[in-house]
Amino acid sequence: MFKLYVMKIVFLLAFTALFINLSYGQSVTKPERMVQLETEYGTIKIRLYDETPLHRDNFIKLTEEGFYTDLLFHRVIQGFMIQGGDPHSKNAEPGKQLGEGDLGYTLPAEINPKFFHKKGVLAAAREGDQTNPEKRSSASQFYIMQGKVFRPGELDSLQTKLEETRKMNLMQTRVKAIEPELNQLGAEGKQDEIMKRINILKEAVNAEAANLPPIRFSDEQRKAYTTAGGYPPLDNNYTIFGEVTEGLDVVDKIAQQATDPHNRPLKDIKFTISLLN
Repeated sequence: MFKLYVMKIVFLLAFTALFINLSYGQSVTKPERMVQLETEYGTIKIRLYDETPLHRDNFIKLTEEGFYTDLLFHRVIQGFMIQGGDPHSKNAEPGKQLGEGDLGYTLPAEINPKFFHKKGVLAAAREGDQTNPEKRSSASQFYIMQGKVFRPGELDSLQTKLEETRKMNLMQTRVKAIEPELNQLGAEGKQDEIMKRINILKEAVNAEAANLPPIRFSDEQRKAYTTAGGYPPLDNNYTIFGEVTEGLDVVDKIAQQATDPHNRPLKDIKFTISLLN
């Protein structure tokens, strides 16, 4: 009897330990955060990625503070994207050009090769590479990708163009590094020496580019870009930190609205963002 009693105690202790472990595992596994973007054209639900915690947490913080209340989609381009989050867009005068507003800080890039610009992704806007080589993100401005559907042959051609663009960007970086020297040679009238330096740079860039891995779209990317659509030239250049789970039709409706020469909708499109969990 004593032996049986001991075995029961051991069994209960083991079961309790197992239950605690399972409960603990469940408590630390949190669902990804969800937000809801409401417009007069309908509601868009967005899942925020845990893999981009800086952008996720900043977006949640601004939402909790009520920052994203009655702002405008100030830049809308059909077949490309819809953009909002400029603090100056709240109560902006009709026709005023928007897009330069910020909150006085930027976020470090969290560019993850896992994410690409398929239709419906949420990404952070930013300044261009010339003034922002680190690709830091705007603290508040974001865009939701609409894009276009590509044919397989278009993706093949695009891969080649992207490799050429990469090579051109490398060349621009190298030239900028010796720009003072080239300017001095120009002031001295040494055009032949300038061309000699440029040709040396070209050879160096060609050699460097040849050692880089080729740009190739994965099967997942090809499937997305040839069915739902998107815009692959932006891949690996902007931080993607979420995606639409409901309301892609609302994105399409907004993207179809008439705009002025600066891509601001002629009729204001307000939105308000709230947390769902």
